[in-house]
Amino acid sequence: MKIKGRSVALDALDWEVLELLQKNAKQTYTEIGQRLGVAHSTVYDRIKRMEEHGIIKKYGAIIDLEKVGIRPITAIVTVHTDPKQSEKIAEKLAEFNEVLEAFTSFSEELVVIAKVIARDQSQLHSFIAESIAPLLGVLRIRTSIITKKYKEKAFGTGLTYNPSRKGGQRS
Repeated sequence: MKIKGRSVALDALDWEVLELLQKNAKQTYTEIGQRLGVAHSTVYDRIKRMEEHGIIKKYGAIIDLEKVGIRPITAIVTVHTDPKQSEKIAEKLAEFNEVLEAFTSFSEELVVIAKVIARDQSQLHSFIAESIAPLLGVLRIRTSIITKKYKEKAFGTGLTYNPSRKGGQRS
């Protein structure tokens, strides 16, 4: 990891450590070091620096709700907005417990996109009708119910570095 002013640049080893932590944050420094061919102290130093600089924000557990008898509905809700209200709508959506993620996006028009979870279709409908639709600046709402999840990851390494070590340098 290199620090230039307020900017932080991660090297290939940093990204590999992050990838392994994302797969299993309970691994020991020794286990990660063995997988990457470096000393556990190197792994410890890398992780601590990334924590101190806010790159690693937190550690958590991903819970399989179906295994405890809860089969929620997940939906992607696209809210077409008055451009002057988009930021306020996104901020308001981010406050709701039903909203897992909220984004602003621009394609043909400015929209707010939210990943929403509900107990069932009735609760999803009520949430949209009672909490989203009345917000000032909402023009139109489109909802896509997720039927099957194929992948869930906090980040992907495809655009961040080349994990191939051929010719790559580690520090």
